[in-house]
Order: sequence, then structure tokens, then C-alpha cells
Amino acid sequence: MTNTNNENTTHDTTADAVDRVLANAEQRVEPRVFGAAQALQDASTATHTDADGAQWDLDDRHALRRVVGLSTELEDVTEVEYRQLRLENVVLVGVYPQGAQDDAENSLRELAALAETAGAVVLDGLLQRRPHPDPATYLGRGKAQELKDIVAAVGADTVIADTELASSQRRALEDVVKVKVIDRTTVILDIFSQHAKSREGKAQVELAQLEYLLPRLRGWGESMSRQAGGQVGAGGAGMGSRGPGETKIELDRRRIRTRMAMLRKQIRDFAPARDAKRAERKRNTIPSVAIAGYTNAGKSSLLNALTSAGVLVENALFATLDATVRRAETADGRVFTLTDTVGFVRNLPHQLVEAFRSTLEEVGQADLLVHVVDGSHPDPAAQLQTVRDVIGDVGGREIPEIIVFNKADLVGEDDRLVLRGLAPGAHFVSSRTGEGIEELRATIERMLPLPAVEVRALVPYDRGDLVAAVHETGVLLSAEHQETGTSVHAHVSERLAAELAPFAIS
Repeated sequence: MTNTNNENTTHDTTADAVDRVLANAEQRVEPRVFGAAQALQDASTATHTDADGAQWDLDDRHALRRVVGLSTELEDVTEVEYRQLRLENVVLVGVYPQGAQDDAENSLRELAALAETAGAVVLDGLLQRRPHPDPATYLGRGKAQELKDIVAAVGADTVIADTELASSQRRALEDVVKVKVIDRTTVILDIFSQHAKSREGKAQVELAQLEYLLPRLRGWGESMSRQAGGQVGAGGAGMGSRGPGETKIELDRRRIRTRMAMLRKQIRDFAPARDAKRAERKRNTIPSVAIAGYTNAGKSSLLNALTSAGVLVENALFATLDATVRRAETADGRVFTLTDTVGFVRNLPHQLVEAFRSTLEEVGQADLLVHVVDGSHPDPAAQLQTVRDVIGDVGGREIPEIIVFNKADLVGEDDRLVLRGLAPGAHFVSSRTGEGIEELRATIERMLPLPAVEVRALVPYDRGDLVAAVHETGVLLSAEHQETGTSVHAHVSERLAAELAPFAIS
């Protein structure tokens, strides 16, 4: 009887162990994502229609995808280089003061969306309430040990902090949790590096990465450690072993500074071409409309809906980085341009703001600003404030602004009342269903600046080119065909007014 009980106990213990192992295996195959990455909308609603145009760049971006649980680890590495291909498993951490829990949770969910866009799997998240981050380990000592246990339990290999870490904090936290530790800025820079397509975009991202890396260089091993003199020098080798010091890390710093200088010069060399295009538009008095907003708010989708531009659209943060300019016409034939700009995010690294300043000039030089907000986001007020802060940094506070709440098909009536309280004159549109697009286009046309000069002229029929110019670049108030020519009353640019001066009538 005793043997039977012992056998049953052993069998139950073995079954429990097997169940535990299977549960752990199932957890790692289907990881539990912290909350919902609310900066990304539901995949079921992120459909693309033919109106988006040919998404060649998107197909290219998705041509190589990593697969969870599929490894290329080789058993025999004697003849072939060792490789491993897998998704990076991460745990998120954040610190927030008293009364800021909602903001901290929204920020951590946004960090989860950033990590997913960068190609990682978010397994868990940890928030600590304290007035200020710990200067040594970012989290307090007890929370750091708790984080170590969570990392070991879920099998994570990276910890991401929801702020910019000092080098000392990153090293100290790595010493505790025994895995790689990075911060929010590193994730954003990594996404920008993946999505940059043009030469200028790649140069801007590399410059931002180097600016971030330069003060965070650290030595590894003896090649970067400072040598001591006397008998302790070079492991007690004595005289003849004294070296010049930390030569390797200083050489790296010098190379980084040299590369940064080359990149700044390269970015400056791109400026004349952009300035020439902008000057040509201004010479022809073509108004410029800039589409700005939070990342993943639907700026590129809105540009496609307004102009059928065929710009890349993806349900991801910072899917498009390069400014895209498209030609558009009003109902009465006036030409203007629509510019899709890089998206913004809370705590946008200042290195990126500086590196992308030349691109953000498109916002500061615009005649009209279409400010796109994700209406389905849990914190649209923070989106509004974040974008307005960055717009102010590039000198765009005085530009007329149209607030657009995009993704209206995902917003209920009660939520619309709240959003109208944030921006009473805002438009509700849906790039997916077409709701509100025509009303927005009419508002843009109405708010475009009028040309400076009002003229009345009798243009001979052999100067039909002037009448055509009035239709294209001016605002035609009236036109009447007479025996000797076309009588026009219009608002035109100073240059066109000078050409019409010989035919002016009182």
C-alpha cells in the first residue's frame, strides 16, 4: 500500500513538472504582450485599398520576416559560421511620480508599439512609482531585483527603459538583470535606421545615432583600459610596458567626430536642391500645405486620400520618414502642394529633431498646416501637445492650422464629443472609408492664402497665356469675353500683376 502511494506521489510530481514545462514552452511560443500596443490600430482594420497606390516599398519591407520559434542554430559549427535567427524578447520598465499613473501606462503601451515596430516581442512590463529615477540603477534596488526575477521567468534577453538612460544607469542595471539594457531613444533610432530610404534620410539617421553614441562609448577589455606605470603596469611586466593610455576609445571618438562632420556637410549639400524647389514654388506663388502629426496618425493615408499619391502606408510607427510633396488643384483650378512630413512621438530624441531639422523646415515654411490626430488613440490631448511643441521648435506656431481627427470610423459618438471639446472646429475624417474627405478638401481650399494683388485687365486674345496663368496661380473673381479681348478681375501675384499691367483697366 505504501509503495502504491509512493508511486502515485511520484507520478503526480512528474505530471506537475511536465505540465509546468509545457506551460512555459507554450508561454514562450505565444508570448503575453504587455497590454495592447495602442499606438497601433487593430490589424483587422489596417487594410489597404487600391486608393493607396502601388505599395512597392511596403512589399520590399515585408519581403524578409523573422519567425517566432524557428531557429537556424547549427549543431556542427566546425565548418560553418555559427548563426542564430530569432525575435528579440523584451521586458519594459518605467518610473512615474505620484499622480501620473495614466500617463505612464500610455507611455509604456506606446513603448510596446515602438518595440514591436523595431522587430521585438514584448513579454511583460514593470512600472515603479517614485519621485525621481534612481541615479544608480534607474529603478530602486528592490525593483531591480524584482525585474531580474521577471526577466528570468519569462526568458527575456533585453530590457527597455521608458526614458533616456545615463551610461552609468545602463551599466548598473545590466549588472543586476544580467541581460542587455537599452532605452527609448535607442529603439526610436533603430526604427528610423530600418525605415530610412533616401540618401538624405539615411545620413540624418546616422548623424543622430552617432550623436547619441559619442558620449556613451565605453571600453571593453584590456585594449581599452588605461595602463598603469611601475611594477603594476601591464600585469606587473614592469619597465617598457608603459603605454599612452586609453588609445583605442580615443581613436573611436575621433573617428565618430570625423564621420559626424562629413555627415553634416553632406546634409548641408542637400539643402540647395530643396531650397531651389521651394523658391520655384514661391516664385510661381504656389501655396504649400504641410500635413503634420503624431506617428501612425494616418498622415500618409490622408495624403493618398486627398491626392491618390500612392505613398507607402503601413500600420507601424514611423513607417515613412522622407518628406513627400504632391501637386493638387482646387475646384476652381488653383494649384497647391501637399507635403507629407515625418511623424512625431512623445519624448522624441533631440538628436533626431536636430538631424531632421532640414526636413522639418517644410512645416515651418508652409502656408497652411493640416494637423492630423489619431481619433482612436487613448490620449489624443497628449498627441496634440507633443506635435505643437515640435512645430514651435521649427518656427511654425503662427501658421494657420486645421485640426483633423483621423480614423473616425473607429470613434464612437461619445468620444467625438470629447474630441470636439479638445478642438471645437476640428474635422472628423476616415482615410479608410472616405468620411469627411470632401469637407476637409473644401476647408483647405478656403484657407489657402489669396495672392497679394487685385487686378482688372482687358487681355487681348493673342495673350491667352496670361489668362491661363490667372486661372492656374491666381483667384479669378470674374471673366467676360469682349470684342477686343477677355476682361478679367482677379487676385494675382506681384509678378503676374506686372505682366498684366499694360492691359490694366480702371
